[in-house]
Amino acid sequence: MAAVEQEIPQPRGRARLGLPKGEITSATWRALWGYIRPHRTVIIVSGLLGLVGSLAGLVQPLAAKWLVDDLGTGASLTGSLLLLSGMVVAGAVIGAISNYVLERTAESVILSARRRLVGRLLRLRVPAVESAEPGDLMSRVTSDTTLLRQVSTQAVVSGITSAITLVATVIMMSFMDVVLLGVTVGVLGLVGVVVSLVMPHIARATKESQAAVGKIGAALERMLGAFRTVKASGAEDREEERIEGAAKVAWTAGIRAAKWQSLVGVTAGLAVQISFLAVLGIGGARVASGSMSIASLIAFLLYLFYLIPSIAGIVRAVSQLQVGAAAISRISEVDAMEVEEFASAGARTATDEPGRVAFEQVRFRYRPDLPDVHRSVTFDIPAGGMTAFVGPSGAGKTTVFSLIERFYEPSAGRVLLDGRPVADWPVRDLRAAIGYVEQDAPVLSGTLRDNLTFGAPGVGEDAIAEVLRRTRLDGLIERLPDGLETVVGHRGSKLSGGERQRVAVARALLRKPRLLLLDEATSQLDAVNEAALRDTVADAAKTTTVLVVAHRLSTVTMADRIVVMDAGEVRAVGTHAELVAKDPLYAELAATQFLASV
Repeated sequence: MAAVEQEIPQPRGRARLGLPKGEITSATWRALWGYIRPHRTVIIVSGLLGLVGSLAGLVQPLAAKWLVDDLGTGASLTGSLLLLSGMVVAGAVIGAISNYVLERTAESVILSARRRLVGRLLRLRVPAVESAEPGDLMSRVTSDTTLLRQVSTQAVVSGITSAITLVATVIMMSFMDVVLLGVTVGVLGLVGVVVSLVMPHIARATKESQAAVGKIGAALERMLGAFRTVKASGAEDREEERIEGAAKVAWTAGIRAAKWQSLVGVTAGLAVQISFLAVLGIGGARVASGSMSIASLIAFLLYLFYLIPSIAGIVRAVSQLQVGAAAISRISEVDAMEVEEFASAGARTATDEPGRVAFEQVRFRYRPDLPDVHRSVTFDIPAGGMTAFVGPSGAGKTTVFSLIERFYEPSAGRVLLDGRPVADWPVRDLRAAIGYVEQDAPVLSGTLRDNLTFGAPGVGEDAIAEVLRRTRLDGLIERLPDGLETVVGHRGSKLSGGERQRVAVARALLRKPRLLLLDEATSQLDAVNEAALRDTVADAAKTTTVLVVAHRLSTVTMADRIVVMDAGEVRAVGTHAELVAKDPLYAELAATQFLASV
């Protein structure tokens, strides 16, 4: 039996999504605004609360100055102490409320981003998904969206409020002493130069770190997706090295980002300390000369310490914006991937009559750099009955089903259902008319009931019981302790290969399709269950159009017509007896491959 991988070429080395540097650009701001806009009112209110709390703190140095002045004059300290205490309590309460509202809003932003991103992933075209690593796509939904918390609320609000508070603090300091203000601004100006030089390095390191996290997810998905094969091949050490290698890349990039962030933090802290020493020395000299009062010097020093959280807030905001830019860049890459258009609400077509399928001069290749898989494929399958597709591996049989389902689009020619090009069908309506059983018969994590009703969630118990009987699954259900509610494990690991195939067939039949596509649906069944399933398929062919890709002679001979494919072309169409007599390739397959597979 030919594996899917033999017929559907995989991208060389798995084409990677682009990795832009992640700097803050106009596109970054537009994307960021898209996340913030639904929550802008709450963010503005919480930002104003935070600003009020910060500005309330600016009264404290003045109150301290008044307190020192009162000490010098012998006046009552009660008013100054009450004002100072009130400002401290008010600033703390308002700041706590603002922080809670911001954190809550940040979680809402993440939820919205994940909803939108998951919706986008589910609507990606099949070639777009096949060009990326699933683990990397998953990391964009999980870790990259988490980084939006920092940039969407904390960075924006904290940056704005810190900047306003910084300006207000500088203004208040100017009233204390202009000379000391000049000294402070000169020292702090150096911080801005250092930060502007370091931030691009943080952006690049963060981008590399997030890309490496995506590679870890891809490596884990690869390992867990073939867990038994890994163990049977004794490849645990090699896979561990592969995952560890990706983890080391993430570690290296994270260390690099931490190095630059630490440099920024140290520079900011050092600048404040130098400013404090300079102000203390120069201010002390000015107090000694009588140019300013001791109370003004104390107030100025307190304002200087108020600059610390403001400067730290600005530096942190810029750093978070760089980190967020990297996350937004990776998320935006998914937005740029091609999606399917779902113009319909998913209603079934008006008729339940069997579908008619035709290919007209269809050409198709999986990538521009690969040869054609289909070369001028033409056939016409009437409504109803069973049609089998046979041919050597790589002939293009499975691709026929993929084109009917519109997983791919032909490069030339037309694929028609009921005389109408499938490209003109709304995707939901097209697929609602089709039941499809893939070659590897995938089963999803969850219960047996979940899997059976996956394509027809509203189906009744009688219909489920009937399809279980027809696919010989009723005996399995009776043996299981939880019946239909039995959990089947990751990818149906608790079921045998034949049981997974029968579940997949039952799932397709429950949809009551007008067109049933079966890709090697009996390959893993024993003789008894294969015979029962053949009867089920024959019964289904009375009310629907059944197309099967098959290698077993017992399945092929029961078909009403057989389409023989070779090297991407249709060689012949006919019954088993007709083709044995007139087509040498079919006669050879019937005498060797088919009979050997029985």
